[in-house]
Amino acid sequence: MLTKAEQTSEFIIQTVAPIFNKNGYAATSLSDITKATGLTKGAIYGNFKNKEELAIAAFRMTEKNMLKRIANHQSLSNSPIEKLFLVTDFYRNYYNYTQETGGCPVINMSIDSKYQNEVLFQYVQFSINKIQNNLAKLIDAGKAANEIKPKINAMQYAKRIYTMITGAIFMIHTMDDNSYMIDTMNQIDIMIQTELKQ
Repeated sequence: MLTKAEQTSEFIIQTVAPIFNKNGYAATSLSDITKATGLTKGAIYGNFKNKEELAIAAFRMTEKNMLKRIANHQSLSNSPIEKLFLVTDFYRNYYNYTQETGGCPVINMSIDSKYQNEVLFQYVQFSINKIQNNLAKLIDAGKAANEIKPKINAMQYAKRIYTMITGAIFMIHTMDDNSYMIDTMNQIDIMIQTELKQ
């Protein structure tokens, strides 16, 4: 059971996360935050010591929700290689999902924070490393299950797959055209089938 203070913090984070994701760290003002939440400046800073702490909490919540959706989709199979195919299956519908949140949190925050906020940028790098490590673990699990070729460099392919995914995410939002994602996911599926599969 959350305390009243914890409930308020949770409400603030959930309310402002899409605002930070759409507007970016620098362009999100305290007045944007107070207007969206209906809370006073004192109430906001009674729960978060500054805007940076709130932005980090908002990014972490958005990222957590995204990773949870991917994990839930992957749970449709116990096979490591099938889970890789489920990753591409998830991202085929990613454009629709990110309409709710104001775009991809990882890409939005990485571009926004690179030269604006070093601490926030480090959280983005940590998030990218976590995603790549999860993909590498999945490939290693596939090798252990004799579903993926034993000589495959798991991290090399994890980075390659995630680079292709993020490139497609950038293009679908820039060009407002999901065909970039569909084509890229099809190419990743071909790569899994022809280069990784045992």
